[in-house]
Amino acid sequence: MRLKDKTIIITGASSGIGAAAAPLFARHGAQVVLGARRGDILEQTVAEIAASGGHAAYVAGDVGDPDVAQSLVEKAVTTFGGLDGGFNNAGMVGPMGPVTEMTDQTWAEVIQTNLTSAFLSARAQIPALVAQGGGSLVFTGSFVGVANGGMPGMAAYAASKAGLMGLVQSLAIDWAGNGVRVNAVLPGGTKTAMAGDDPDMHDFVAKLHPVKRLATPDEIAQAALFLLSDEASFVTGAPLAVDGGMSVRML
Repeated sequence: MRLKDKTIIITGASSGIGAAAAPLFARHGAQVVLGARRGDILEQTVAEIAASGGHAAYVAGDVGDPDVAQSLVEKAVTTFGGLDGGFNNAGMVGPMGPVTEMTDQTWAEVIQTNLTSAFLSARAQIPALVAQGGGSLVFTGSFVGVANGGMPGMAAYAASKAGLMGLVQSLAIDWAGNGVRVNAVLPGGTKTAMAGDDPDMHDFVAKLHPVKRLATPDEIAQAALFLLSDEASFVTGAPLAVDGGMSVRML
């Protein structure tokens, strides 16, 4: 029960890492508020958590919309009485290829989804955390944003995730005095819909990792669970690599 009686927002909660985090956090005692565009999936997840004795609510919408980011906080406060943490996990890879062939729309969409939505979530969540006397924010970054050797065609994604780490470290310094910790998990290749469904590509990416496999979404969610818990009370501004050794390989 590492999150007992804590209220946690999870974005990108309808698939992948976010979908794994929702029941995991609930099993550890959290009241979870789920955000994603696919409301039907969120409704089903909330029902499953409730059937297991947990507590959950949801807001359907794009977290790149400031009104949705604020609505998630309002849902946490009105339903559960406050906010203790946020797992800001929504993201996308986007089309891969040389920057000379990248459209303005692709660049803007990736930056909006991966970086601007993180800013909007932090802006909405921090006042509620401060009102509670502190809390924890965790963002989903990527090893690609800090050690991108050997991963071509990912300029927009890499830029968004590098920018995210700058945001995380700035927030960690700015809000430490208010009891707010801010950290990031940096996944390696993970078996999610974002990774596609080509088994040959999965095998290629798995072999790039020193551990020679991809992560499960639950393995990444477990790392976020630690950072959100009181066990990480002296951890802030940290990029926690959960990448099967990829960042070490690229040093």
